[in-house]
Amino acid sequence: MLNTQQALEKFGKGVIKQSRTNLTKGKKNVNKQLYNSLKYDLQVGPNSFSITINMEDYGKFQDEGVKGADPSKVSPNAKITGQQAPNSRFRFGSGNYSGTWNTFIDSLQGWVKKRGIRFRKEDGTFAKGSTRTLAHIIAKNIYSRGIKPSRFFTRAFETQFENLPDEIVEAFALDLDDLLKFSRE
Repeated sequence: MLNTQQALEKFGKGVIKQSRTNLTKGKKNVNKQLYNSLKYDLQVGPNSFSITINMEDYGKFQDEGVKGADPSKVSPNAKITGQQAPNSRFRFGSGNYSGTWNTFIDSLQGWVKKRGIRFRKEDGTFAKGSTRTLAHIIAKNIYSRGIKPSRFFTRAFETQFENLPDEIVEAFALDLDDLLKFSRE
């Protein structure tokens, strides 16, 4: 039992560490809120083990992506066009994305400030402009085309799962597909 517990501890720590690394390398770690929320909890009973991995709710949208409501409505000046997450179970405008428009704009406004994104004049100098206006323009494009999946968590989980000792996988009859489906619900 002790070896199993140690293997699952190593698994939990590995998923969290690799997920955080993926967030940072993928430049998805602007305010560290999602990064800091990643935690695991291992419960050990007399005849069972349970491991739960927790994160901010919006982490699932970052991981799986979100389908855009209508990619044809993207600004003609946008550098990125087309549906960003065609296979995601989440979609803007469907009710399964839990954010409100003002909350979305507020979060993007903070992102715009942290990234130092500003309007420029034709001569290249910075123009006066509201970060709220920029956030609104970006939000409309994201809403239309969606959020590209980062798979920061999924890749980490799959990699660490493959590294679990075969005896643990066999002894507890873990099925990766069932486990991933359960963790996404």
